[in-house]
Amino acid sequence: MTSKIAEQTSERLKNIPPHEIYGEVTKVLGLMIEIKGFGADLTVGSRVILHPVKKKPIPCEVIGFKDKSAVLLPFGRLEGVGLGCRAVFTNILPVIYPSESWLGRVINGLGEPIDGKGPLISGSHPISIKNNPPPAHQRKRIGEKLDLGVRAVNTFTALCQGQRMGIFAGSGVGKSVLLSMMAKYTAADISVIGLIGERGREVQEFLEDDLGEEGLKRSVVIVATGDEPALMRRQAAYITLSVAEYFREQQRQVLCLMDSVTRFAMAQREIGLSAGEPPTAKGYPPTTFGELSRLLERAGPGIYGQGDITGLFSVLVEGDDDNEPISDAVRGILDGHIVMQREIAERGRYPAINVLKSISRSLPMALSDEQNEIVKNAKKIISTYEDMGELIRLGAYRKGSDPLVDHAIEIYPAIEEFLSQNKGDSSTIEESFTALAQIIGINTEETHVEDDNGEA
Repeated sequence: MTSKIAEQTSERLKNIPPHEIYGEVTKVLGLMIEIKGFGADLTVGSRVILHPVKKKPIPCEVIGFKDKSAVLLPFGRLEGVGLGCRAVFTNILPVIYPSESWLGRVINGLGEPIDGKGPLISGSHPISIKNNPPPAHQRKRIGEKLDLGVRAVNTFTALCQGQRMGIFAGSGVGKSVLLSMMAKYTAADISVIGLIGERGREVQEFLEDDLGEEGLKRSVVIVATGDEPALMRRQAAYITLSVAEYFREQQRQVLCLMDSVTRFAMAQREIGLSAGEPPTAKGYPPTTFGELSRLLERAGPGIYGQGDITGLFSVLVEGDDDNEPISDAVRGILDGHIVMQREIAERGRYPAINVLKSISRSLPMALSDEQNEIVKNAKKIISTYEDMGELIRLGAYRKGSDPLVDHAIEIYPAIEEFLSQNKGDSSTIEESFTALAQIIGINTEETHVEDDNGEA
């Protein structure tokens, strides 16, 4: 124990600068600060601490340079900061020291506890906040199916260990509840949950009502609410992946949930525009899309000898437009997408997943031939019903006109009930496929008997 503490202390002492470099604030405009007098040591990404009179120190980050001045954005509020305010440069590396004791804890974008349970116990191994993704040629392939406890996902959009999926939904359609169900019922060892730009009122509700005590025990939750500065929201997203990477290095299967990637992109837009970048699509500067790719690529399979990070990233679809810039970019980066629609939520079916528009790029290889046949037949029934849905609702379709439509009308209500699931219920992969097979009339019992006798 003593040697471990000595090792941690030695690692921290290495990061203490031998001398102090400082400058002073020359301009404050909104949340943007300019400082001068720092010498040649400052670089983009450097951490600077402002020391306003009679106020707490304010950590900032250098986001660019302009006319021989460094441009900074703060991690906190700027009350008390004025011209001539002392700005101290620190060369402490942007790292965190996660450990197993972080499970069950809630932290902020700076890696500090905010749950009132006392200080965090630091591990001995530093993890960079802005880690690079593992080298592509050293990464494993995606693994076996991962049980998420949600029937619609387990069957129609099967997810494998190390796969990354997007959950696309407008506001108020139920994506946060869906994420909490997956975190609570997943077969993964650990859940790392990033609430990025979340409403402050909803954080406690998510922790107590949606995630629950059992779900929190094997989770680490990182929170940056919507009223916090852009740097803090972006930093929370980085730390979410860093914590997940720590557990992946411990050969664990990690489920990484982030709600939402869109708010990370919005934070990056604020930072980029403050640094003087030109706006492009919907005001997003070019670096936004590069940062999105770098963030999301950090999830996925680890290198050989490590675990995997299975990523589920929610995308807040602005104006219910599935082709807005962030949705379009994320869809191209990830390994599939789950589409949630307001029309489905309005008719009272939750989770409001449109299984026909949702795609998992691990299919059909992730499922057995029998399971693929079940999904194929179920999708055919749903598609047939929805193609004729308008006529059926108007009473214009006459029974007996088409046997396929008649069959779909008979089966569709049961499929709708199958896709509906309360947040307090869970269903394994096997239970989900058995229930769906019974609904569409495929008998799986004979196959199971043959398998048990070793004859299939």
